[in-house]
Amino acid sequence: MRSDGRPLVALTMGDPAGIGPEVVVKALNEPQVYSWCRPLVVGDAEVFRRTITALGLGLTIQVVDDPSQGRYTHGMVDLLQATGESLAGIIPGQVQARAGRAAAECVIRAAELAMAGRVDAIATAPLNKDALNQAGYHYPGHTEMLAQLTGAQDYSLALIAGALRVVHVTTHVSMRDALALLSRERVLRMIRLADRFCRLLGIATPRVAVAGFNCHAGENGLFGTEEIEHIQPAVADARSEGIQVTGPWPGDTIFYRASRGEFDIVVAMYHDQGHIPIKMLGFEAGVNITAGLPIIRTSVDHGTAFDIAGKGIANHRSMVEAIGLAARLAAERRVAGPGVKQ
Repeated sequence: MRSDGRPLVALTMGDPAGIGPEVVVKALNEPQVYSWCRPLVVGDAEVFRRTITALGLGLTIQVVDDPSQGRYTHGMVDLLQATGESLAGIIPGQVQARAGRAAAECVIRAAELAMAGRVDAIATAPLNKDALNQAGYHYPGHTEMLAQLTGAQDYSLALIAGALRVVHVTTHVSMRDALALLSRERVLRMIRLADRFCRLLGIATPRVAVAGFNCHAGENGLFGTEEIEHIQPAVADARSEGIQVTGPWPGDTIFYRASRGEFDIVVAMYHDQGHIPIKMLGFEAGVNITAGLPIIRTSVDHGTAFDIAGKGIANHRSMVEAIGLAARLAAERRVAGPGVKQ
């Protein structure tokens, strides 16, 4: 599988009613992608044939039964058929259980290949959470689904946009639940994960910054005691382990400081706290990573964009960036050796 040295990266289709197939084929139309890796599409052949035709791209589909059968040359899209039913009649831009089921089947197949060592990494196109749940897959998103498929215990949604890197203590939960989930141990686990993740990105001594939960990081208990009860003790614990970590810092300044190079990674307390600055800085080029899995998984940092699905105007830069990062992490994992978590 590795005879030519390029990592083998599985690209999942995403929700076929969204822009996933479009951004995947547009990315595969970029010759540079093939210099980084051997991309294998895990999806539905007819969906991709229709997408290529609609976009007027000079690409050819080759259906393979095993990753070893791929040619992995620019102009030829190697595709592993992963869906179990016809996707004819899927309506672009609409939530459909059939589309959610197909998207889930692609993720499951790609995870199986990665866990078996048949591919080196996964780069996922976006799925729709409503369609996924209508199809009977009751997950908030890719992160939780892949954690269960791979048996991961300590994991987190991580985001990269340029120099800004973020991991999250909580993600797809309400603010009320995020507050209830906050604990010293949970924050400490994410600090450790942030440190390990940066090291795998080649940062020898990561500078980890931890955000507060409340405005002004609680202002010494004036606006909440979560920083005193949970976050400060977790930071102290991490320092005692030799991690270079500071905080908690106010959420309205920490990301600005990180974007200017003062910190290597930020531990955000909840979904929007980390997502808003990332998307402000790099909406089209941001990359989503699930840190802490036994496999490598990157993703676009955008959704299915149902409002523009089927119109041929989706920007594929985030998909290109996700493939590139997956290939880079896979190459670095080879050097680090097997068994090293992302």
